[in-house]
Order: sequence, then C-alpha cells, then structure tokens
Amino acid sequence: MKILFTALWISLFIQSIIIPQSKIEIRVISILPQNQKVFITGNTPKLGNWNPNKISLNKLNDSTYSKVFEFVEGETIEYKLTLGSWEKEALDEKGKKSGNNILKISNDSVLVFNIINWGYNQTIISGQITGNVRYHKNFKGRSVLPRDIIVWLPPSYDSFPDKYYPVLYMHDGQNVIDPFTSSFGVDWQIDEVADSLIKENSIQEIIIVGIYNTNQRGNEYNNTALGRTYIKFIIEELKPFIDKTYNTLPDYKNTAICGSSSGGLISFIIAWENPDVFSKSACFSPAFKISNIDYVAPVNKHMGAKKDLKIFIYNGGIGLEEQLQPGIDEMIMVLKEKGFVENKDLLFIKDTSAEHNESAWAKNVYKFLEFFFPPE
Repeated sequence: MKILFTALWISLFIQSIIIPQSKIEIRVISILPQNQKVFITGNTPKLGNWNPNKISLNKLNDSTYSKVFEFVEGETIEYKLTLGSWEKEALDEKGKKSGNNILKISNDSVLVFNIINWGYNQTIISGQITGNVRYHKNFKGRSVLPRDIIVWLPPSYDSFPDKYYPVLYMHDGQNVIDPFTSSFGVDWQIDEVADSLIKENSIQEIIIVGIYNTNQRGNEYNNTALGRTYIKFIIEELKPFIDKTYNTLPDYKNTAICGSSSGGLISFIIAWENPDVFSKSACFSPAFKISNIDYVAPVNKHMGAKKDLKIFIYNGGIGLEEQLQPGIDEMIMVLKEKGFVENKDLLFIKDTSAEHNESAWAKNVYKFLEFFFPPE
C-alpha cells in the first residue's frame, strides 16, 4: 500500500511539472443590490458546464466581484457572466447580448469586466414563432424528469387531415423554435427555415418535435445509464405519443433526430444503436471524443453490415469547436471505413469562422433539412 501511495504521489508530482497551468482571475465591476451574487458559467466543469447559477464570484467590496481559476496552458475556455439565470446575463455597452467570451490559456491573466447592463437582450428575443405550434407541458416519462414538448406543424397540416408527414425530433427543444424560451436568448429559427424551404419546394413538409432538456442534461445526453434511460423514453414513450397524436409517417425511413454539442452526441448514439427507429441523425458540434467521452471506439468496433443511416455532421472553428474537431475527424474516418460515402449518406460541413452557439447552428439548419428531406 505504501509503495502504491508513493507511486501515485510521484505520478501526480510529475504531472504537475509536465503540465503547466496558469492562474486566471475573473474580476467584475458592477453596481448591484447589496445581496446580489455574480456568477460565471462556461464550457468546463470548473466553470459550471453552462449552469448559470453554479459558480459564484467572491464579493470584494460594494462593486467588485472576483474569482481565480487555474487552467492548463493551451486549453481554450468559453464563458459568460450572469446574475444567476440566463434572463440576467451580462450585456455589452449597448445593452445587447454578445457571443461567448473566449480565452486560450497561455499565461497568468487578470480579466476585468465593467458591466452596466444585465438582462435579456430585447432585440434578440423579439423574434416570433412562424407557423402552427402546439405545446405538451410537463410531459411525464416513467424514469426521466418531466419536460415540455413543443411540436411544429407544417403549413398544410390543418388543411389536409388525411396527409401524413415525416418527423424530426430535436434535443434542447426550448432553443430550437421559440426565442422566448431559448436558454441563450437566440433560437435555431428552424420554424422559419423549414417554413421557407417547404414553400420553395426545397424540402418535404415535416413535423418538428422539440424535446426540452432538464437539469440532468449532461447525463441524459451522454453514453451513460441515464442516457440509455433517456433514449428508451424517446423510443418507447415520446415517439408513440407523437405518432398517436399527430399524422406522422412512423417508419424509420421517415424519422430523424438532431442535436448540438452533447445533444449532437446523443443524436448519433440514438440513430446508430436504433437504425430500425431512426434513419437520419444531424449532429451539430458533436462531442464524439473529448475529455472522458469516446463514442468513436464503439463505432469502430462495429463489425456487422453497414447501417442504413444518413448522417449530417457540422462543426465550427473557434474556441470549443477546435477541441471537438479531432474527435469529429476520427468519427468521419471510421464511418468511411464502415462504408459511408461523403455527400451520399454522410455530409460534413465545416465553418472555420463559427463559434459554439445557437447563432452558428441556426445558419446551417437548411443544409441538413435539404439533405434529409429532399422534395419527392
């Protein structure tokens, strides 16, 4: 036991020498009510994994808040500042929401933010829902937390009661259609895009089902026990409900799924492991292989017949997108080895100027809709 402890101590000591770290102080100057806390949230566990009220700064005086973090040099962090919710996010000097703050760690730094305005950017969330939507509030599953479901219906739905439609399921459903429920004040605008493409006869008419997330998102959207439970909920409870309630084409050929980030990962897992239910998977900025996540390996181990799937993969090029790219490259290589052909049943879109956010994904929605649902 003593030898094992010594070896472990030596290993940790060596790692501390080999892997240099930098101290980053986040300092916020803002005049706020006496008991108000200021929070930081970002793309790492140290920053709360985008939970807006998890990591609070220390109050130094009546108007200054600060916290020091240590990050590995070369790591890229993305973060925002809030007062505990996305409704009270730090705004820029014009009172507008900005993109994520991005920093590549290179040395010790003190980052100072003078913030006057906090809140919702009314310009950004002034968008409207296009088309006919229906809500199923507090939809209950047997083994998952209740969540809202939003359903977007195509233009002809109410006029042709005997017509049936393909279905697209989307994770993080609060972010895809309704700007007023979007976690970041910006939605994917998939309702506007789908409506325009349908009217241009560029895609088939489809039904879109947005599945809201919960505070268990991190585990549900991953290759975990809870992730398996979430998949089972979609296949055995939600999909049967949608097929019973709406005029759907329920077969696998007419059923697609889509998500971003870890939502992109779970979208791939669902389709890959259930090709008899889903034939199409859109993966935006997917976390295929990063940190302790690796779903490339299970795909590489597949020795059976080629799966009857269409796969769309998108990634940007700034911040977190750079960290996700190696795993995406590996996955694409493995998929090609398994028989997938680019621009036939595999489409990869790369935008080197894009960040990891809803605005970037919204700009590319039309590409996967046209790939999955070409006009008949």
